[in-house]
Amino acid sequence: MLTDLLYQWSSLSISLALLVMMVVANECGFRLGRFIQKNTDDEVKSLTGAIQGSILGLLALLLGFTFSMSMQRYDSRVMSLVSESNAIGTTVLRAQLLPSPYDNQSLSLLERYIDNRIAISAIDITRDEERMAFDKNTQQLQKQLWDIAIQSVKIEPVAVTSGNYLTALNEMIDAQSQRNAFLITRVPDVVLILLFTVFLSSGAILGYSSGLSGKRVLAPTLLVSFLLSTIVFIILDLDRPKRGYIKVDQNNLKELKLLFQQTDIKSLSPIKTDQ
Repeated sequence: MLTDLLYQWSSLSISLALLVMMVVANECGFRLGRFIQKNTDDEVKSLTGAIQGSILGLLALLLGFTFSMSMQRYDSRVMSLVSESNAIGTTVLRAQLLPSPYDNQSLSLLERYIDNRIAISAIDITRDEERMAFDKNTQQLQKQLWDIAIQSVKIEPVAVTSGNYLTALNEMIDAQSQRNAFLITRVPDVVLILLFTVFLSSGAILGYSSGLSGKRVLAPTLLVSFLLSTIVFIILDLDRPKRGYIKVDQNNLKELKLLFQQTDIKSLSPIKTDQ
């Protein structure tokens, strides 16, 4: 699809290409308008001005609508990161309530789990195979943590200890799934295609209107084109998790490592994967 192809290019490259295409469309529209200027009366010029205002109004509406959509998705990714960080932190704290040796085993796995989540946060969203490998490792760690939780419940079936840990672990797994879902949620393809179409059409109608009047307004047109391209750049960058210039700050996850500096893990019991 066209949007899949566009997603392989950076938001800056697409914005610059749109800027150049808008300038070209403006120039073509200007030449066409000047060519038919002599055969156009004042009434047609007035109608052309009204159409120009309508297209620019539609462009403003689409820019605002699309910017709002991309900003909402960015905010959702930020909140999902905070939720996952809080869920992991709660699980780390409650893992210390488990009976020995399951407390140290869980803390060891949780430290690896945090490292895994930090590592995957730096991988481009388009590198599917690499991300799938990290996701598979995440699922294996979740399974091992769940197995340990079940074993600890059999030994000490107390709601205050094992029960609270199970609840926190379940919320941690759900938070990871929710965060993955938000990563693949983007502005619908049809909206971006419509935005680009109206974007270029506005450049053409601006040039056409100038051609009908016989006067070129180069500086204002370039300024408007640059500002509109900048807005499109922000929209695309907000909509591109892990590969744009605007990225979600991962400090919440990195700060979880401090929990292990505050947690006294004297000896880590060996973890048997066949249990």
